[in-house]
Amino acid sequence: MVEPAERARLFELASLLLTYPDAELLAAGGELTAAAARLEHPDVAAAVREFLTWLTGTCATEVQQHYVQTFDLRRRSGLYLTYYLHGDTRKRGIALLTLKQRYRAHGLRLAPGELPDLLPVVLEFAAVTGPGDGEAPLRQHRRGVELLREALVAAGTPYRHLLDAVCRALPPLTDADREAVAALAVDGPPVESVGLSTPGALDVPDELAAIGLAPYGASSPDRSWSPHPPCSTPEARP
Repeated sequence: MVEPAERARLFELASLLLTYPDAELLAAGGELTAAAARLEHPDVAAAVREFLTWLTGTCATEVQQHYVQTFDLRRRSGLYLTYYLHGDTRKRGIALLTLKQRYRAHGLRLAPGELPDLLPVVLEFAAVTGPGDGEAPLRQHRRGVELLREALVAAGTPYRHLLDAVCRALPPLTDADREAVAALAVDGPPVESVGLSTPGALDVPDELAAIGLAPYGASSPDRSWSPHPPCSTPEARP
């Protein structure tokens, strides 16, 4: 069992390491390694160290391109947790709004354009707010986190080590969870085909539309639910 204080340290560190590896993050390799050394659970610590070995030993351009290809170009390994459960449906919009309201109640404000279901944001909230209400979004989206972990394992990306560590700190999957994850892995998230006011746009209340459903909304570029990455070479974010 991973103790609450250890979970907070892990979630805070994983939140940072799952963000885009810009120059500031890559320059902080020594500090990140020191933070990982404070993790006490042997399996959790080993998984994070394995990831950091890759991160600090790989050139910046390769790390950045790998991140974009892993998380930005593939829905199967996207970092937006409500998509796994709700797909591009009204239910996802409501889930996003519920998350945003939960954050607001605890004083957490999102950056402009940032969606509340982004895994690094969910992990940061869990680390800051703690067990109970803080970790509730992670527990509610346990199946999505597991599906993401399995996709990263299948892809062979070093980011799988971070999800391995996070999943070790979460409640174990039930048999029902495993069945649901297996079904989602085959069928993908639900798709809404009714109530469209215009082609490619969901008819949602203004408050939900302000949050946005992309990624991966109907207006997003077509990125199929496929285990294989696109053949085009990704470009690093600015």
